[in-house]
Amino acid sequence: MAGNKRKAPDDAAEMNSRHGASTRLSQPATDKGFTAGESKPDRTGRPPSPGVSADGYFRQLYATEPDFRQLARRDPQFAAVLQDNGQLDFSDPAATMQLTKTLLHLDFGLKLDLPDDRLCPPVPNRHNYILWLKELMDSTSYEHPGRSLCGLDIGTGASCIYPLLGVAQRPWRFIATDIDAKNLSYAERNIRLNGLQDRIRLLDRKPNDPLVPLDDVGIASAVDFVMMNPPFYASEEDMLSSANKKARPPMSACSGAPVEMVCDGGEVAHVGRLLRESLILRDRIQWYTSMLGKLTSLEVLVEQLRDHAIDNYAVTEFVQGSKTRRWALGWSFGPMRPAEHVARGMKASLWKKILPPSVTAELLVLPADQSVGPITSRVQDIMGALELMSWVWEPEAAKGVGRTRENVWSRAWRRKKLREQQEGTKSKAHYDTGSESEGCRLGFEVRVVVGRSDTRVSLHWREGHDALIFESLCGFLQRKLKESVESNKDD
Repeated sequence: MAGNKRKAPDDAAEMNSRHGASTRLSQPATDKGFTAGESKPDRTGRPPSPGVSADGYFRQLYATEPDFRQLARRDPQFAAVLQDNGQLDFSDPAATMQLTKTLLHLDFGLKLDLPDDRLCPPVPNRHNYILWLKELMDSTSYEHPGRSLCGLDIGTGASCIYPLLGVAQRPWRFIATDIDAKNLSYAERNIRLNGLQDRIRLLDRKPNDPLVPLDDVGIASAVDFVMMNPPFYASEEDMLSSANKKARPPMSACSGAPVEMVCDGGEVAHVGRLLRESLILRDRIQWYTSMLGKLTSLEVLVEQLRDHAIDNYAVTEFVQGSKTRRWALGWSFGPMRPAEHVARGMKASLWKKILPPSVTAELLVLPADQSVGPITSRVQDIMGALELMSWVWEPEAAKGVGRTRENVWSRAWRRKKLREQQEGTKSKAHYDTGSESEGCRLGFEVRVVVGRSDTRVSLHWREGHDALIFESLCGFLQRKLKESVESNKDD
Protein backbone atom coordinates (compact mmCIF):
# COMPACT_ATOMS: atom_id res chain seq x y z
CA MET A 1 0.00 0.00 0.00
CA ALA A 2 1.20 3.50 -0.70
CA GLY A 3 3.08 5.61 1.74
CA ASN A 4 4.60 3.02 4.06
CA LYS A 5 8.07 1.66 4.50
CA ARG A 6 9.58 -1.71 4.88
CA LYS A 7 12.71 -3.22 6.30
CA ALA A 8 14.45 -5.85 4.27
CA PRO A 9 14.79 -9.02 6.34
CA ASP A 10 18.56 -9.18 5.89
CA ASP A 11 19.47 -5.92 7.59
CA ALA A 12 19.69 -6.89 11.22
CA ALA A 13 21.03 -10.38 10.67
CA GLU A 14 23.76 -8.90 8.48
CA MET A 15 24.96 -6.85 11.42
CA ASN A 16 25.14 -10.07 13.42
CA SER A 17 27.61 -11.49 10.90
CA ARG A 18 29.73 -8.36 10.66
CA HIS A 19 28.82 -6.36 13.79
CA GLY A 20 28.36 -3.34 11.62
CA ALA A 21 27.96 -1.73 8.26
CA SER A 22 29.96 0.03 5.63
CA THR A 23 28.95 2.38 2.88
CA ARG A 24 30.63 3.80 -0.16
CA LEU A 25 30.05 7.22 1.35
CA SER A 26 31.91 6.47 4.57
CA GLN A 27 35.54 7.07 5.41
CA PRO A 28 37.89 5.33 7.86
CA ALA A 29 36.89 6.04 11.43
CA THR A 30 40.00 7.88 12.58
CA ASP A 31 40.65 11.46 13.57
CA LYS A 32 42.50 11.85 10.27
CA GLY A 33 39.10 11.76 8.55
CA PHE A 34 38.19 15.16 10.01
CA THR A 35 39.07 18.21 7.98
CA ALA A 36 39.70 21.70 9.22
CA GLY A 37 36.62 23.25 10.79
CA GLU A 38 34.80 19.96 11.28
CA SER A 39 33.44 18.97 14.68
CA LYS A 40 34.21 15.88 16.67
CA PRO A 41 32.23 14.56 19.65
CA ASP A 42 32.82 16.59 22.79
CA ARG A 43 34.51 15.17 25.87
CA THR A 44 31.23 13.85 27.20
CA GLY A 45 30.81 11.74 24.05
CA ARG A 46 27.78 13.70 22.86
CA PRO A 47 27.45 14.00 19.07
CA PRO A 48 28.16 17.44 17.56
CA SER A 49 25.47 19.98 16.77
CA PRO A 50 23.83 19.84 13.32
CA GLY A 51 25.68 21.57 10.51
CA VAL A 52 28.41 21.18 7.89
CA SER A 53 31.07 21.25 10.62
CA ALA A 54 29.65 17.93 11.89
CA ASP A 55 29.82 16.17 8.51
CA GLY A 56 33.17 14.54 9.22
CA TYR A 57 31.84 12.93 12.36
CA PHE A 58 28.71 11.60 10.66
CA ARG A 59 30.61 10.33 7.60
CA GLN A 60 32.74 8.11 9.81
CA LEU A 61 29.91 6.48 11.69
CA TYR A 62 29.71 2.74 10.87
CA ALA A 63 32.70 2.89 8.54
CA THR A 64 34.15 0.22 10.84
CA GLU A 65 32.36 -2.47 12.78
CA PRO A 66 30.72 -1.29 16.02
CA ASP A 67 32.27 -2.81 19.11
CA PHE A 68 29.33 -4.33 20.98
CA ARG A 69 31.27 -4.60 24.24
CA GLN A 70 32.13 -0.92 24.06
CA LEU A 71 28.49 -0.08 23.39
CA ALA A 72 27.58 -2.14 26.44
CA ARG A 73 30.03 -0.17 28.59
CA ARG A 74 28.44 3.07 27.46
CA ASP A 75 24.80 1.96 27.67
CA PRO A 76 23.58 -0.29 30.53
CA GLN A 77 20.39 -1.07 28.62
CA PHE A 78 22.42 -2.51 25.77
CA ALA A 79 24.61 -4.40 28.23
CA ALA A 80 21.46 -6.11 29.51
CA VAL A 81 20.75 -7.70 26.11
CA LEU A 82 24.34 -8.50 25.09
CA GLN A 83 25.38 -12.13 25.41
CA ASP A 84 28.39 -13.21 27.47
CA ASN A 85 30.41 -13.88 24.30
CA GLY A 86 29.96 -10.28 23.14
CA GLN A 87 27.42 -11.22 20.46
CA LEU A 88 23.84 -10.08 20.05
CA ASP A 89 20.97 -12.54 19.59
CA PHE A 90 19.37 -11.15 16.44
CA SER A 91 16.55 -13.66 16.68
CA ASP A 92 15.40 -11.71 19.74
CA PRO A 93 13.42 -8.63 18.63
CA ALA A 94 14.06 -6.95 21.98
CA ALA A 95 17.83 -7.20 21.48
CA THR A 96 17.68 -5.78 17.97
CA MET A 97 15.38 -2.98 19.02
CA GLN A 98 17.76 -2.08 21.83
CA LEU A 99 20.66 -1.95 19.36
CA THR A 100 18.73 0.58 17.27
CA LYS A 101 17.90 2.64 20.34
CA THR A 102 21.49 2.53 21.59
CA LEU A 103 23.01 3.62 18.28
CA LEU A 104 20.53 6.46 17.90
CA HIS A 105 21.17 7.62 21.46
CA LEU A 106 24.98 7.39 21.49
CA ASP A 107 25.72 8.44 17.90
CA PHE A 108 22.96 10.99 17.23
CA GLY A 109 21.63 12.03 20.65
CA LEU A 110 18.16 10.75 19.74
CA LYS A 111 15.51 8.90 21.75
CA LEU A 112 13.20 6.29 20.27
CA ASP A 113 10.07 4.39 21.28
CA LEU A 114 8.68 1.61 19.09
CA PRO A 115 5.83 -0.90 19.27
CA ASP A 116 6.58 -4.61 18.96
CA ASP A 117 4.55 -5.05 15.78
CA ARG A 118 6.10 -2.35 13.58
CA LEU A 119 9.41 -2.13 11.75
CA CYS A 120 12.57 -1.54 13.74
CA PRO A 121 14.91 0.30 11.36
CA PRO A 122 18.61 -0.67 11.15
CA VAL A 123 20.41 2.60 11.80
CA PRO A 124 23.42 2.29 9.42
CA ASN A 125 21.17 1.54 6.46
CA ARG A 126 19.01 4.60 7.08
CA HIS A 127 22.01 6.76 7.86
CA ASN A 128 23.55 5.93 4.45
CA TYR A 129 20.52 7.42 2.72
CA ILE A 130 20.85 10.68 4.66
CA LEU A 131 24.60 10.88 3.89
CA TRP A 132 23.84 10.54 0.19
CA LEU A 133 21.02 13.10 0.34
CA LYS A 134 23.32 15.65 1.98
CA GLU A 135 25.85 15.31 -0.83
CA LEU A 136 23.12 15.30 -3.48
CA MET A 137 21.66 18.58 -2.24
CA ASP A 138 25.03 20.21 -1.50
CA SER A 139 26.45 19.46 -4.94
CA THR A 140 23.39 20.72 -6.84
CA SER A 141 23.50 24.29 -5.59
CA TYR A 142 25.87 27.22 -6.05
CA GLU A 143 25.24 28.11 -2.42
CA HIS A 144 27.64 26.97 0.27
CA PRO A 145 26.91 23.46 1.65
CA GLY A 146 24.59 23.23 4.62
CA ARG A 147 21.74 25.47 3.49
CA SER A 148 18.43 25.13 5.29
CA LEU A 149 16.15 22.71 3.42
CA CYS A 150 12.80 21.00 3.79
CA GLY A 151 12.38 17.32 2.98
CA LEU A 152 9.26 15.25 2.46
CA ASP A 153 9.50 11.71 3.89
CA ILE A 154 6.83 9.51 2.32
CA GLY A 155 5.82 6.66 4.65
CA THR A 156 7.78 7.72 7.69
CA GLY A 157 6.85 4.67 9.81
CA ALA A 158 6.55 4.42 13.56
CA SER A 159 10.19 5.39 14.09
CA CYS A 160 10.11 8.56 11.95
CA ILE A 161 13.74 7.55 11.45
CA TYR A 162 14.68 9.61 8.39
CA PRO A 163 13.44 12.98 9.68
CA LEU A 164 15.11 12.30 13.03
CA LEU A 165 18.44 11.47 11.40
CA GLY A 166 18.14 14.38 9.00
CA VAL A 167 17.54 17.07 11.60
CA ALA A 168 20.29 15.63 13.81
CA GLN A 169 22.80 16.32 11.04
CA ARG A 170 21.66 19.45 9.23
CA PRO A 171 19.44 22.50 9.84
CA TRP A 172 16.67 20.80 7.89
CA ARG A 173 12.93 20.57 8.40
CA PHE A 174 10.70 17.67 7.40
CA ILE A 175 7.13 16.90 6.46
CA ALA A 176 6.51 13.22 7.21
CA THR A 177 3.54 11.24 5.92
CA ASP A 178 2.01 7.82 6.60
CA ILE A 179 -1.28 6.01 6.04
CA ASP A 180 -1.13 3.85 9.17
CA ALA A 181 -2.66 5.27 12.38
CA LYS A 182 -0.35 3.34 14.69
CA ASN A 183 2.73 4.45 12.79
CA LEU A 184 1.60 8.06 13.01
CA SER A 185 0.91 7.74 16.73
CA TYR A 186 4.41 6.47 17.48
CA ALA A 187 6.03 8.88 15.03
CA GLU A 188 4.41 11.77 16.89
CA ARG A 189 5.66 10.31 20.16
CA ASN A 190 9.21 10.12 18.83
CA ILE A 191 9.08 13.68 17.56
CA ARG A 192 7.98 14.86 21.00
CA LEU A 193 10.55 12.71 22.80
CA ASN A 194 13.24 14.65 20.96
CA GLY A 195 11.59 18.07 21.21
CA LEU A 196 11.39 18.43 17.41
CA GLN A 197 7.77 19.53 16.98
CA ASP A 198 8.93 22.76 15.33
CA ARG A 199 11.05 20.94 12.74
CA ILE A 200 9.06 17.82 11.85
CA ARG A 201 5.42 17.99 10.78
CA LEU A 202 3.30 14.84 10.45
CA LEU A 203 0.55 14.36 7.86
CA ASP A 204 -2.06 11.60 7.87
CA ARG A 205 -2.63 10.31 4.34
CA LYS A 206 -5.09 7.92 2.69
CA PRO A 207 -3.92 5.12 0.37
CA ASN A 208 -5.25 6.87 -2.72
CA ASP A 209 -4.04 10.36 -1.80
CA PRO A 210 -1.18 11.86 -3.83
CA LEU A 211 2.20 10.81 -2.46
CA VAL A 212 3.42 14.42 -2.69
CA PRO A 213 0.79 16.59 -0.98
CA LEU A 214 1.94 20.02 -2.13
CA ASP A 215 -1.45 21.34 -3.16
CA ASP A 216 -3.31 19.57 -0.35
CA VAL A 217 -1.56 21.28 2.53
CA GLY A 218 -0.52 24.60 1.08
CA ILE A 219 3.23 23.95 1.09
CA ALA A 220 3.77 24.53 -2.62
CA SER A 221 7.14 26.23 -2.26
CA ALA A 222 8.36 24.59 0.92
CA VAL A 223 9.68 21.17 -0.16
CA ASP A 224 13.19 20.84 -1.60
CA PHE A 225 13.48 17.06 -1.82
CA VAL A 226 11.35 13.95 -1.55
CA MET A 227 12.58 10.70 0.00
CA MET A 228 10.98 7.33 0.59
CA ASN A 229 11.80 3.71 1.35
CA PRO A 230 8.87 1.88 -0.26
CA PRO A 231 7.68 -1.67 0.39
CA PHE A 232 9.35 -3.82 -2.22
CA TYR A 233 7.11 -6.87 -1.92
CA ALA A 234 4.26 -6.99 -4.42
CA SER A 235 2.16 -9.27 -2.19
CA GLU A 236 2.30 -11.25 1.05
CA GLU A 237 2.91 -14.35 -1.07
CA ASP A 238 5.90 -12.61 -2.64
CA MET A 239 7.21 -11.74 0.82
CA LEU A 240 6.87 -15.30 2.12
CA SER A 241 8.38 -16.77 -1.04
CA SER A 242 11.39 -14.50 -0.68
CA ALA A 243 11.76 -15.46 2.97
CA ASN A 244 11.68 -19.20 2.15
CA LYS A 245 14.63 -18.79 -0.21
CA LYS A 246 16.85 -17.43 2.53
CA ALA A 247 19.20 -19.54 4.63
CA ARG A 248 18.04 -17.98 7.89
CA PRO A 249 14.63 -17.20 9.34
CA PRO A 250 13.05 -14.08 7.82
CA MET A 251 12.44 -10.89 9.78
CA SER A 252 14.53 -12.30 12.61
CA ALA A 253 15.24 -8.91 14.11
CA CYS A 254 11.95 -7.04 14.25
CA SER A 255 8.59 -7.95 12.79
CA GLY A 256 6.88 -5.48 10.51
CA ALA A 257 3.21 -5.31 9.64
CA PRO A 258 2.17 -6.21 6.06
CA VAL A 259 1.01 -2.62 5.60
CA GLU A 260 4.67 -1.59 5.91
CA MET A 261 6.19 -4.30 3.72
CA VAL A 262 3.74 -4.94 0.88
CA CYS A 263 2.24 -2.76 -1.81
CA ASP A 264 0.50 -3.62 -5.05
CA GLY A 265 3.19 -3.95 -7.71
CA GLY A 266 6.06 -3.70 -5.23
CA GLU A 267 8.66 -0.95 -5.18
CA VAL A 268 8.71 -0.47 -8.97
CA ALA A 269 5.01 0.40 -8.95
CA HIS A 270 5.41 2.64 -5.89
CA VAL A 271 8.33 4.62 -7.30
CA GLY A 272 6.59 4.65 -10.67
CA ARG A 273 3.68 6.35 -8.98
CA LEU A 274 6.06 9.01 -7.60
CA LEU A 275 7.53 9.43 -11.08
CA ARG A 276 4.10 10.07 -12.58
CA GLU A 277 3.37 12.70 -9.94
CA SER A 278 6.77 14.30 -10.56
CA LEU A 279 5.95 14.67 -14.26
CA ILE A 280 3.18 17.05 -13.19
CA LEU A 281 4.99 18.80 -10.34
CA ARG A 282 8.34 18.93 -12.17
CA ASP A 283 10.73 21.52 -10.71
CA ARG A 284 8.43 22.56 -7.89
CA ILE A 285 10.63 20.09 -6.01
CA GLN A 286 14.34 19.97 -6.77
CA TRP A 287 14.96 16.24 -6.19
CA TYR A 288 12.71 13.18 -6.07
CA THR A 289 14.48 10.20 -4.49
CA SER A 290 13.83 6.69 -3.25
CA MET A 291 15.74 3.81 -1.73
CA LEU A 292 15.37 0.46 -3.50
CA GLY A 293 15.80 -3.11 -2.32
CA LYS A 294 16.31 -4.76 -5.70
CA LEU A 295 18.83 -3.99 -8.41
CA THR A 296 16.33 -5.09 -11.03
CA SER A 297 14.00 -2.35 -9.80
CA LEU A 298 16.73 0.24 -10.34
CA GLU A 299 17.26 -0.92 -13.92
CA VAL A 300 13.53 -0.77 -14.72
CA LEU A 301 13.10 2.68 -13.18
CA VAL A 302 16.14 4.19 -14.92
CA GLU A 303 14.65 3.04 -18.20
CA GLN A 304 11.38 4.76 -17.26
CA LEU A 305 13.25 8.00 -16.55
CA ARG A 306 14.88 7.83 -19.96
CA ASP A 307 11.53 7.10 -21.61
CA HIS A 308 10.34 10.42 -20.20
CA ALA A 309 13.52 12.21 -21.38
CA ILE A 310 14.71 12.84 -17.81
CA ASP A 311 18.47 13.19 -18.25
CA ASN A 312 19.36 14.58 -14.82
CA TYR A 313 19.35 11.65 -12.43
CA ALA A 314 21.56 9.93 -9.86
CA VAL A 315 22.08 6.31 -8.83
CA THR A 316 24.12 4.91 -5.97
CA GLU A 317 24.72 1.72 -4.03
CA PHE A 318 24.76 1.31 -0.25
CA VAL A 319 26.77 -1.63 1.10
CA GLN A 320 25.84 -3.15 4.45
CA GLY A 321 28.21 -5.70 5.92
CA SER A 322 29.42 -8.34 3.50
CA LYS A 323 26.21 -9.17 1.61
CA THR A 324 23.31 -6.80 1.98
CA ARG A 325 23.02 -4.06 -0.61
CA ARG A 326 20.53 -1.32 -1.16
CA TRP A 327 20.31 1.21 -3.97
CA ALA A 328 19.04 4.74 -4.28
CA LEU A 329 17.65 6.63 -7.25
CA GLY A 330 17.06 10.35 -7.60
CA TRP A 331 15.88 12.52 -10.47
CA SER A 332 15.43 16.21 -11.10
CA PHE A 333 13.81 18.43 -13.72
CA GLY A 334 16.15 21.26 -12.75
CA PRO A 335 19.50 22.00 -14.39
CA MET A 336 21.83 21.54 -11.40
CA ARG A 337 23.80 18.30 -11.77
CA PRO A 338 25.14 16.23 -8.85
CA ALA A 339 28.82 15.57 -8.27
CA GLU A 340 30.29 12.52 -10.02
CA HIS A 341 30.51 10.28 -6.94
CA VAL A 342 26.95 11.16 -5.96
CA ALA A 343 25.33 10.58 -9.35
CA ARG A 344 27.42 7.57 -10.36
CA GLY A 345 27.90 5.75 -7.07
CA MET A 346 28.21 2.32 -8.69
CA LYS A 347 31.06 0.61 -10.54
CA ALA A 348 30.96 1.96 -14.08
CA SER A 349 32.49 -1.21 -15.49
CA LEU A 350 29.53 -3.27 -14.26
CA TRP A 351 26.61 -0.87 -14.46
CA LYS A 352 27.54 1.50 -17.27
CA LYS A 353 24.18 0.99 -18.96
CA ILE A 354 22.21 2.57 -16.12
CA LEU A 355 24.60 5.35 -15.11
CA PRO A 356 23.86 8.99 -15.98
CA PRO A 357 26.38 10.93 -18.12
CA SER A 358 29.73 11.65 -16.48
CA VAL A 359 30.05 15.18 -15.11
CA THR A 360 33.82 15.22 -14.56
CA ALA A 361 36.59 15.38 -17.17
CA GLU A 362 40.32 15.37 -16.52
CA LEU A 363 41.96 18.05 -18.66
CA LEU A 364 45.63 17.91 -17.72
CA VAL A 365 48.06 16.05 -15.45
CA LEU A 366 51.37 17.69 -14.53
CA PRO A 367 54.33 16.31 -12.58
CA ALA A 368 54.44 17.22 -8.91
CA ASP A 369 57.69 19.19 -9.32
CA GLN A 370 56.21 21.53 -11.91
CA SER A 371 55.12 24.97 -10.70
CA VAL A 372 51.34 25.32 -10.47
CA GLY A 373 51.34 29.11 -10.85
CA PRO A 374 51.60 29.25 -14.64
CA ILE A 375 48.80 26.76 -15.17
CA THR A 376 46.38 28.57 -12.85
CA SER A 377 47.21 31.83 -14.56
CA ARG A 378 46.60 30.22 -17.93
CA VAL A 379 43.20 28.91 -16.83
CA GLN A 380 42.20 32.40 -15.72
CA ASP A 381 43.44 33.95 -18.97
CA ILE A 382 41.56 31.45 -21.14
CA MET A 383 38.28 31.79 -19.28
CA GLY A 384 38.57 35.55 -18.83
CA ALA A 385 38.84 36.01 -22.59
CA LEU A 386 35.48 34.32 -23.21
CA GLU A 387 32.18 36.22 -23.25
CA LEU A 388 30.60 34.23 -20.43
CA MET A 389 27.58 35.17 -18.36
CA SER A 390 29.88 35.00 -15.35
CA TRP A 391 33.30 33.72 -14.29
CA VAL A 392 34.55 33.81 -10.69
CA TRP A 393 37.98 32.53 -9.72
CA GLU A 394 38.76 31.61 -6.10
CA PRO A 395 42.56 31.81 -5.69
CA GLU A 396 42.77 30.07 -2.32
CA ALA A 397 40.71 27.11 -3.54
CA ALA A 398 42.36 27.17 -7.01
CA LYS A 399 39.00 26.80 -8.69
CA GLY A 400 36.70 28.87 -10.85
CA VAL A 401 32.97 28.75 -11.58
CA GLY A 402 31.57 29.91 -14.90
CA ARG A 403 28.21 30.08 -16.66
CA THR A 404 27.37 30.59 -20.32
CA ARG A 405 24.35 30.83 -22.59
CA GLU A 406 26.06 29.20 -25.53
CA ASN A 407 29.28 27.82 -26.97
CA VAL A 408 31.26 31.07 -26.92
CA TRP A 409 34.61 29.28 -27.42
CA SER A 410 33.75 27.73 -30.79
CA ARG A 411 34.97 28.95 -34.15
CA ALA A 412 31.38 29.07 -35.38
CA TRP A 413 30.46 31.47 -32.59
CA ARG A 414 33.47 33.69 -33.31
CA ARG A 415 32.63 33.78 -37.04
CA LYS A 416 29.04 34.65 -36.20
CA LYS A 417 30.14 37.46 -33.92
CA LEU A 418 32.55 38.86 -36.52
CA ARG A 419 29.84 38.79 -39.18
CA GLU A 420 27.41 40.64 -36.90
CA GLN A 421 30.03 43.27 -36.10
CA GLN A 422 30.65 43.84 -39.79
CA GLU A 423 26.91 44.12 -40.42
CA GLY A 424 26.43 46.45 -37.46
CA THR A 425 24.10 44.08 -35.63
CA LYS A 426 24.43 42.42 -32.27
CA SER A 427 23.04 39.06 -31.16
CA LYS A 428 21.25 38.74 -27.86
CA ALA A 429 23.93 36.20 -26.96
CA HIS A 430 26.59 38.92 -27.00
CA TYR A 431 25.15 41.70 -24.90
CA ASP A 432 24.29 42.08 -21.24
CA THR A 433 26.34 38.99 -20.35
CA GLY A 434 25.43 39.26 -16.68
CA SER A 435 21.70 39.03 -17.27
CA GLU A 436 19.82 35.92 -16.20
CA SER A 437 16.88 36.57 -18.50
CA GLU A 438 18.06 34.30 -21.32
CA GLY A 439 18.98 31.42 -18.99
CA CYS A 440 22.16 29.42 -18.57
CA ARG A 441 22.95 26.60 -20.99
CA LEU A 442 26.06 25.41 -19.16
CA GLY A 443 27.40 25.96 -15.67
CA PHE A 444 30.85 24.55 -14.94
CA GLU A 445 33.74 24.50 -12.51
CA VAL A 446 37.47 24.29 -13.27
CA ARG A 447 39.69 22.94 -10.49
CA VAL A 448 43.45 22.74 -10.07
CA VAL A 449 44.29 20.11 -7.46
CA VAL A 450 47.85 19.71 -6.21
CA GLY A 451 48.56 16.19 -4.97
CA ARG A 452 51.61 14.40 -3.66
CA SER A 453 52.49 12.79 -6.97
CA ASP A 454 51.01 15.21 -9.52
CA THR A 455 48.85 18.25 -10.23
CA ARG A 456 45.52 17.71 -11.98
CA VAL A 457 43.27 20.14 -13.81
CA SER A 458 39.67 19.01 -14.15
CA LEU A 459 36.38 20.32 -15.48
CA HIS A 460 33.07 19.65 -13.70
CA TRP A 461 29.61 20.00 -15.21
CA ARG A 462 27.52 21.89 -12.65
CA GLU A 463 24.46 23.09 -14.55
CA GLY A 464 22.54 22.42 -17.75
CA HIS A 465 20.96 19.62 -19.78
CA ASP A 466 23.18 19.68 -22.88
CA ALA A 467 25.98 17.11 -22.66
CA LEU A 468 27.39 18.16 -26.04
CA ILE A 469 28.24 21.69 -24.96
CA PHE A 470 30.02 20.29 -21.88
CA GLU A 471 32.03 17.94 -24.08
CA SER A 472 32.83 20.84 -26.40
CA LEU A 473 34.20 22.93 -23.53
CA CYS A 474 36.24 19.93 -22.36
CA GLY A 475 37.90 19.64 -25.77
CA PHE A 476 38.52 23.38 -26.01
CA LEU A 477 40.14 23.69 -22.58
CA GLN A 478 42.17 20.52 -22.94
CA ARG A 479 43.61 21.72 -26.25
CA LYS A 480 44.42 25.20 -24.92
CA LEU A 481 46.10 23.90 -21.76
CA LYS A 482 48.20 21.34 -23.63
CA GLU A 483 49.27 24.05 -26.09
CA SER A 484 50.34 26.18 -23.14
CA VAL A 485 52.37 23.34 -21.59
CA GLU A 486 54.10 22.60 -24.90
CA SER A 487 54.87 26.29 -25.40
CA ASN A 488 56.48 26.50 -21.95
CA LYS A 489 58.64 23.46 -22.77
CA ASP A 490 59.90 25.15 -25.93
CA ASP A 491 60.76 28.27 -23.95
